[in-house]
Amino acid sequence: MTFTDRTALVTGAGRGIGKAIAESLAAQGVKLICVSKNPASCGGVSDAINAVGGYAVARAVDVADGPAIESAAAELIKEFGKIDILVNNAGITRDGLLARMSEEDWNAVIQTNLTSCFHWTKVIGWPMCRNRWGRIVNISSVSGIMGNAGQANYSAAKAGMIGFSKTVAKEFARRNVTVNVVAPGFIKTDMTADLSDEIPKGVTDFIPMRRFGEAADIANAVQFLASEESAYITGQVFTVDGGMAM
Repeated sequence: MTFTDRTALVTGAGRGIGKAIAESLAAQGVKLICVSKNPASCGGVSDAINAVGGYAVARAVDVADGPAIESAAAELIKEFGKIDILVNNAGITRDGLLARMSEEDWNAVIQTNLTSCFHWTKVIGWPMCRNRWGRIVNISSVSGIMGNAGQANYSAAKAGMIGFSKTVAKEFARRNVTVNVVAPGFIKTDMTADLSDEIPKGVTDFIPMRRFGEAADIANAVQFLASEESAYITGQVFTVDGGMAM
């Protein structure tokens, strides 16, 4: 993939998929801004990138706080001059059947997973449009395509990301800014590592490839969509799920 003097901001970069995305882009010579609510986790990722010859900085930002996002994004654009690639990856789960789901759990997931995407894209996307180059990749989920019992809040947020991305893709297209979605299936992360042995076995029965994916599988898709080679692709949803959503 081709990257020429590019700077990327990845949210939720402190672990799992976000960490893999940040490391993958850094390996291509992209300057990284690693964002996470936890300063220790995003700091650890940026330190690891710098230790192997890359360039990365860490910024602790609560992505559920709209004003904090807008302030941080404005400061980062001023500091770096431009941000060329935005990956909205930060997300949480507050699972539970709808009958027992609290409004607090609903709002927390919508705010962190969907509304944060609105704030980051609004503040960073328009400067991309002025520069006439940009790549925005939003990390959704197959749950936003298929639905998933016990995840009304999460599925709604991830489905909302898809509609949001398609709309912004139409608004930004003439300015050479692409907006695409990667929708992971079951991926080996810290979160899935906590599942019991029986749950992964049951889940893999519904995956044609009969296994969980790796964080690198998502990072590879993001790397392509963030590159020069993806210039004529926008408004698309790429499922990386071993065939689960087919």
